[in-house]
Amino acid sequence: MRAQALGLAEALGFPFEERRIRMRRPWSWLPGHLCPFPLAGLDSAHAPLTPPWPDILITCGRRSTAASIAIRKRSKGRTLTIHLQNPQTPLAAFDLVVAHPHDGIDGKNVLLVETTIHRVTPEKLSQARSDLAPTFDACPSPRLGVLLGGRTKKGGFGDADIAVLLAGLSAHLETGGSLLITPSRRTEEHVVAALKQRFAGNPRVFLWDGNGENPYFGILALSDRLVVTADSTSMVSEALGTGKPVDLVPLEGLGRRHKLFLERLERLGHVMRFGAGHSARRPPPLPDAAMLAAGRVRELLAVRDHENAIRASTASNAVN
Repeated sequence: MRAQALGLAEALGFPFEERRIRMRRPWSWLPGHLCPFPLAGLDSAHAPLTPPWPDILITCGRRSTAASIAIRKRSKGRTLTIHLQNPQTPLAAFDLVVAHPHDGIDGKNVLLVETTIHRVTPEKLSQARSDLAPTFDACPSPRLGVLLGGRTKKGGFGDADIAVLLAGLSAHLETGGSLLITPSRRTEEHVVAALKQRFAGNPRVFLWDGNGENPYFGILALSDRLVVTADSTSMVSEALGTGKPVDLVPLEGLGRRHKLFLERLERLGHVMRFGAGHSARRPPPLPDAAMLAAGRVRELLAVRDHENAIRASTASNAVN
């Protein structure tokens, strides 16, 4: 969620401040529009939300909707409120909602995008390519970048998933290429252990050991093709942001909305199942969700500025 909000803020290019909040119970149990005195329900361990209210407020996640609605009211509509993901709250409570087609929502203030907003940009990839090229000197092309997620509330790596992953990675090595693998904090230890056991001592395999900075952006930039576990919509979206072929490793226990997101991307040709072949394919162009959302926000700002100018002119004429 943080990556999505920060991705839009960075795409807009305005100075911004990040505020991480948490609602206390019972506020956290209620839909945002039904929370009484929502700003009083914030966890005291986080910074309070107080005036002056911002020109633009970007929120992400259901539990942030109450704060957004409250600030919009207290600012008397001067704060432009942008919510990312389905708010599960009346859409009219926000100036703009950025969601996905599978969310099943629509309206004049709804922008539907195919991927989640992310922070991958050509500039960041270029910098990572320059910074981390020496790290992967021993890894010949074609380089297969492997982005691993893991355990979620509903599931994670099953034995069959690990078998598919290991078989596909081994097959890639047989072509003479290399592997650039980065686990995440959610990757189970037994998955990393299986990778170490299978590829121990192979100079054409880079497996990040968790020490130092994660070379995630370098792997995105320097790989010829990417493999992503299907548990993270953000990682899938970031991989697609490179414009490179992206294959998915399915995991057990994915939720319904998550499956709909991935199935749509597969149906449109943006991703394939790992091991399905066609490694040389190029995916169809995919608009950058952050740029699309930033463009809509700028349009809303222009409309607001125009309306403010009209009101100021009307007030001036009345005085004169």
